[in-house]
Amino acid sequence: MPMDHLILIVEDEPPQAEMLSYNLLKEGFRVMIAEDGEDGLMKARDDLPDVIVLDWMLPGVSGIEVCRQLRSAPETKDIPVLMLTARGEEEDRVRGIETGADDYVVKPYSPREVIARIKALLRRANPSSGANELSYADITINLEQHKVFRGGQPIHLGPTEYRLLKTFMEKPGRVFSRERLLDLVWGREVYVEDRTVDVHIRRLRKALNDNGGADLIRTVRGEGYAIDAEKP
Repeated sequence: MPMDHLILIVEDEPPQAEMLSYNLLKEGFRVMIAEDGEDGLMKARDDLPDVIVLDWMLPGVSGIEVCRQLRSAPETKDIPVLMLTARGEEEDRVRGIETGADDYVVKPYSPREVIARIKALLRRANPSSGANELSYADITINLEQHKVFRGGQPIHLGPTEYRLLKTFMEKPGRVFSRERLLDLVWGREVYVEDRTVDVHIRRLRKALNDNGGADLIRTVRGEGYAIDAEKP
């Protein structure tokens, strides 16, 4: 499993958030921290983390309400949520799961347990991903060797096209706006015009389709791009 996944920690107790962040960074994850529910919702929508670690007891918007709102929004409804809580009663655990949490850890917990639960959620969310590769339809990326294959044939991509394809294949079917792709592929510190994304999308399409394969890159007018084998 590639360890460059982004984890959002929504936790209002700084020592708890810092302990989790430290241990996740040691494991190779990228980490964001939100100190309350509103900030957590905003960061989840803006940055689309791979897993959200969500405290039940938050000031303002509660963890339960955050989870409910995440599940009701199309862009965040499929992000796995791991709920952290001091509540140990079965009724409370059931309520958390029924609200949309994917897993549940009762405080006090060990960071090792939380990390193990996160890795399990990632495996469930990406069942087609092997330890060293991403696969979707007839496209495979070897993550260790940075090689791409379609139908078993090697595809030669430039570095930017490779990062674009990897971003799409980590979340098949999800539509990424140009602004989001600029953040993920080029980085927030680099100024690049939106239309640059379109240029590299055309290059990626050409490379993937040169041998007659179906076009898997879907353009959603006014929204962005996705990789989708079932596009209309």
